[in-house]
Amino acid sequence: ELAEIILGDYKPQLLQEPRKIKFEHFLESYLGANLEYKHIYYEENKERILGVTAFNREKLPIFDRENMCIGEVILNRNSIVLDFYVTEEGREGLELFTGLHEGGHLWMHPGVFTKSEMQMSLFGNDGELRPVTCCRKTDIESFGKRRGYRTPEQWREHQADYFASAIAMPSATFIPLVQEVLKSQGITDGRIIEDAGFDEYFLAKEVLPKILVDTYGVSRTAAYVKLRKFGFVVDQETVNKEKKQVRLF
Repeated sequence: ELAEIILGDYKPQLLQEPRKIKFEHFLESYLGANLEYKHIYYEENKERILGVTAFNREKLPIFDRENMCIGEVILNRNSIVLDFYVTEEGREGLELFTGLHEGGHLWMHPGVFTKSEMQMSLFGNDGELRPVTCCRKTDIESFGKRRGYRTPEQWREHQADYFASAIAMPSATFIPLVQEVLKSQGITDGRIIEDAGFDEYFLAKEVLPKILVDTYGVSRTAAYVKLRKFGFVVDQETVNKEKKQVRLF
């Protein structure tokens, strides 16, 4: 609901017709972000950092490929930095989702991270909340996979993922589009039981996600997760549980 309020204010056409959002313009012109692309440095044996959101003026370690060394850049307040990794061919959906994920942090979490300008740097040892979020591959790619959120940080990452999904594929266009496709495929009960047979599996894993990828510019993974979360794709175990609950009542 919040995502659709935002989109209605930003560009109402996105709620009227399924289409790809120009996420760079959304981040810069609507959320007021300073968007940059860098080779973000990450420690050896650690996961790659795909995106960073800085709420204050802050230093960010980067990898200087020209001089083959570690350097740093100064980020202004409300900066979003995406790693060049997401811009590589075939990762267009990941780039869009990562950008919107960081936009989710910027919009939802300033009250958590914004600190006084006198606060120590991100890499200081003051033990305080960092005024910048570093989102690794797991944070971006685990949407819909993690079971339970035990820490405030995990909840914030989940919120940013949900924000990205809701902005990229708003319910106002997503639901009618999927319903139309299902009807065209002869699905009359509004959902696919993906493990009921090869045809159902292919429709759930390939056909529907590809339509959403082509329409919204998201990744295949993001499209499939959205289909699962909205109940358009289920498995037989879920159906059996539903039947059992009905018998109990």
